[in-house]
Formats: sequence, structure tokens, C-alpha cells
Amino acid sequence: MARFAMQNGFAADDYDTLHRWSVSEKGPFWKALWDFAGILGEAGDRWFVPDVAAPMTGAAFFPEASLNLAENLLKGPDRRVAVIAADETGGYVEISLRDLKARTARAANGLRAAGIGKGDAVGGILANRIDALVALLATAAIGAIWSSCSPDFGVPAILDRLGQIEPRALFVSPRYRYGGKEHDIADRISAVAAGMAKLRLVVQCGETARLALAPAIECVAMGDLGEELPLVFERVAFSHPLYVLYTSGTTGAPKAIVHSTGGVLLQHVKEHMLHGDVRPGDVLSWYTNTAWMMYHWLISGLACGAAVVLYDGAPVLKTSTGRDVAPLWRLAERAGITHFGTSPKYLATLADDDYRPKDQHDLSALRSVLSAGAPVSPVQFDWVYDNIKKDMIFASISGGTEIIGCFMLGSPLHCVRRGALTVKGLGLAVNVLDERNAPVIGLQGDLVCTEPFPSMPVTFWGKSGRERYHATYFAARPEIWTHGDVAEMTIHGSAVIYGRSDTTLKPGGVRIGTAEIYAACETVPGIEDCLVFGTPVAGDEEVVLCLKLKNGLILTPELASAIRGRIRDQASPRHVPHRIHVVREIPYTLNGKRVEGAARTVLQGGIVKNLGSLANAHCLDEYRNLDPGQAL
Repeated sequence: MARFAMQNGFAADDYDTLHRWSVSEKGPFWKALWDFAGILGEAGDRWFVPDVAAPMTGAAFFPEASLNLAENLLKGPDRRVAVIAADETGGYVEISLRDLKARTARAANGLRAAGIGKGDAVGGILANRIDALVALLATAAIGAIWSSCSPDFGVPAILDRLGQIEPRALFVSPRYRYGGKEHDIADRISAVAAGMAKLRLVVQCGETARLALAPAIECVAMGDLGEELPLVFERVAFSHPLYVLYTSGTTGAPKAIVHSTGGVLLQHVKEHMLHGDVRPGDVLSWYTNTAWMMYHWLISGLACGAAVVLYDGAPVLKTSTGRDVAPLWRLAERAGITHFGTSPKYLATLADDDYRPKDQHDLSALRSVLSAGAPVSPVQFDWVYDNIKKDMIFASISGGTEIIGCFMLGSPLHCVRRGALTVKGLGLAVNVLDERNAPVIGLQGDLVCTEPFPSMPVTFWGKSGRERYHATYFAARPEIWTHGDVAEMTIHGSAVIYGRSDTTLKPGGVRIGTAEIYAACETVPGIEDCLVFGTPVAGDEEVVLCLKLKNGLILTPELASAIRGRIRDQASPRHVPHRIHVVREIPYTLNGKRVEGAARTVLQGGIVKNLGSLANAHCLDEYRNLDPGQAL
């Protein structure tokens, strides 16, 4: 970050001026990043073309450029370690860039031989193993479009997603292991294939199985796909579709978001190199499945000369003596991980088990821990520095699938502030607006971005894609991106995220976020997990808190009072729940996010439109029958 700033005429300690330049001089900033990151391709002579009539949605970045994602991820010395593949059984292998390129070349040539090429859709139902990465790279190399689901998704959830793009080829894992159990999904894959009219090729990765496929569909093992021919990269336009990612889909069919080749690459190298300080030879990890945007974010670390860690399996394992929370930390020590990506939920699990990684593992290589997926409570900041490592960066980062990156994230040049996201991302005109649409500091409001940036979606896939895209992010404020988060900008230039605006609570008509309630509950011994949402009552709204308690613990009036007191002290009297219920499970999406809206809907007698997007939809029956008379 300091080197980039100084090369462009800014003092290393003057981030505010650097940021203002990055959003006011968009063309020069993004071209400077292109050069700094050593992007392979042709940038062209025009780097940013504004549109007066549609300042955000009509502007164009690098309209004359040509580049290829795979070419940029596979650059560098052949001998370097590019991938470390590990799994929950202790399996561990290091893969050189030479080997990765050879595997990619063979798969790419196999796709070409099957008649698949530029602009075609390719899907994946894959575990987080090396074959998934090879399939993605091969797809990108030929200029095709990649989209993936995790193998634990059910048939409806997969068809709701991949079915929209009608892939011509599908890479699959017929068997996978998770949490010590082997899963055979051959029948599921056969059912998915039957629902894809344009499918012509199925490639089986790992163990193969007999699949029931239509005669028109060719089925091959990954090892038999393609021939050993040179790796050829199809360079495409900057705005050429690269990835299709999906929203959670809890309020309807998942939206299929189309991301551009150039936007993905530039956004990710900016976040890795500048904000993350990822350098050649570093080792970058993130616990993710192949469906989450963080998988795509992780593998872009290859463009920085770093090795990326692919971990397949559960982060916490059951043993004969209890649960083992250490697999990822054993891997961090063995691989020499420099950047460790995680989530607040995993950090809370470590704290619950009183597991102190710094006492159990050599973490001398570790320079940064990053967290995403939900707001990180101030208490968890304390826990990270007390129990993982003192001398490192802890970065809570926040953005989304919609921008395949971050609005707010870390910085190697700034101090870490307890409970806050450190800085606005370079090139992103982030603000918080109140109900007047005026920017505010120190007050909660809507997180917005007021200037265009390269990783904005190209469109939503399918009919009326552009119209649906505009309606989702620009209906509230024309030509201003409204992200859907409730946030607060601080006087330090950092930010606090309070939760999604569609789950915001309004007791007494005052808007408050859910994150502060979750943060307070995390400090209460005995609470394993929780969910909070609002339900209407007589012209107002009640705050409902549902608790999953540990080890058969009973919710007594004394415990309920203590929980309310903790929430009052750490948040405010308005955050205190009117009703507290004990439940057996907390509903989560397939991507591991709490689903407040679904619980609220069923409690009010409504119907959740897309149960296939939930990992444990069965638990909603319990919420449908919650009795106010039995609450404390």
C-alpha cells in the first residue's frame, strides 16, 4: 500500500488523499493498479468512460482492454508452490504452478474438444479440492463462464442456481466427505443433469460413480478429459462475463449475478495486494465452500504470487473425547499460512472451547487474520489478539456477492480499531446516508456507493436481467448503489456494520441493528447460538430473541434477566428483547448465514418462498409454533 501510494505521488501516511484520488480520478487510479499488479493483457488507451445520463450504471471501465483471468492467476515461476490442498482426514499435498498449469491445459483442451468455448456456461457441483480449481481455471482459459455449487446442496437448490444458466458442461464430485461421514450424491447429480436441457458433457472428479444420464450427454473422468496440448488463453473484453454467483434466495429464486473478467481481477488484486499486503511467497487461506464468493476471492491470491490453501471438510470434527476445533490451526502451522480467513461463528466456537491457538501452534508466519460473513463483535477483537497473536493485522471485512469484494476492509497502514472495519476500499466512494439521503458520521444509516467501480455486476442472468439488477440496487436511490446494510461511519474513517436493512429492528419506530444483540449474546456463557428478529404487535414491533442453549441448559427467569441486562449494558434499552424463546436449531442458508427473515415470516403465518436455499429448513416448523405464553 505504501509503495503504491508513493509511486503515484502520495505520502504513505495520507490515505485520505489517496482514497479521494482513487474515486475522483477513476481512470488513472485503476490503470495505475493494472500496472502495479502487472496485469497481463492489453489495457487500451481509454481506462474510464463516463456517462452523464447514467453516472453509475452507464459508465465503462477499460472498454478497449483484452485479458484472461486464468492467464493472470497462472503467471510466475513454474517451480513455486501454487496450491496447498488439504482435507479433514489430514491429507496434505503441495502443487507447483507447473503442475497446475499442466492440469489446466489438459482440461481446457478437453472442453474445447467437446465444442465448448467462449461465452458458453460451465457448472460445477464440487468439493473444495484441486479438481474444482482446475475446472474453474480451464473454463476461464477458454473464455467460458463458470458457476459452482457445493455438493451438499440439494437438487432443487442446485437447479434453482445452475439451472438458470443452462450449462453445456458440468464438473461433479459424486462422493465427498464432511464431518467424518462419506456422502454419495450420484443420484442427486443424475437428477440435476436431467433438469439441464443444454448439458452435453459431465466430468467426474475424484471417485467416479455410475450416473443415469441421457444418451446425448458424454460422461468422462477428470483424468481422461483432454490431451496434453499447450495451454492457450482466450483473451476477452474487460466486461466479458466470467462468473455467475447467486444471492441466498430466501425471498424467492436466487438472483444469478454476472461478474466481469476485468472487474473481478482488478478488484481482487487491489484487495489482496494493497489492503491485505499479500506478497509473492505468502500463503493465503479461507475456510469456504466452492459456492461462496470467498472461494473466488481466495483463488485470486494466485495473481499476487501467493499460494492458496484449499481445505475440504469440516473445520470442527467430532471425536471420542469431544470436539476437535484445531484442524485449521494444524494446517496453518504446517503450511505456514500468512493470511488466515475465517468467520465470527468459528471464532466464537474457539472461544467456547477455550482453545488458544497461540498456545498450541507455531504461528510465526501469520501476519493477518481476516473475518467475513457477519459483523465481528468488539469482544471478538479482544479475543483474537489475546488468543491468536498480538503482532498481526486483524481485519473484519464487509462487501458481498453482489460486488464480489469489499466496501470496507483492512489496511496495513492503519491501526485496528476494536469493533470496526478499518477503511473504505480504494476506488469505492462509500458513504452512509440517513433518511434525508444526506451523508452522516456517527449515526446509523444505509451503506451506499456513489461512484461507479469495475466489479459492479454486468447484469443478472436471464430475461430482463438489467432491469432486475437496477431494481435491486438502484431503486431506492437512482444511480446510487444502495447495498442493503445498516452501517455507521466513524470519525476515524472506519465503519461499523449493524446488519442487513431488511432485518433491521424498529421497536418504538427507532431503527436498530441486530449485530449489537448478537455481540452481547456471544458474551453470555451457556448460549451456543441465537437468532433475533422483529414481529409486529399493535402498531409497534417486538424484539424476539431465540436461543440455542448448550448441553441441555434450561432458560430460567434468572438467566433471561441476565441476558437482558447484558444486552442493555452493551447495546441499549431499545435492544432488549421483549420475548426470549429456547429453540433446538437456528436456521441458516446453505452459505452459512443466519436467516432472520424466514423465522419472522413463518412466525407471522407466512410462507418462505424458497426452502431450498436453507441448510436446515425443517427447523422453521419450530418457529411457526412459538408460543408467546411460553416465552420469558
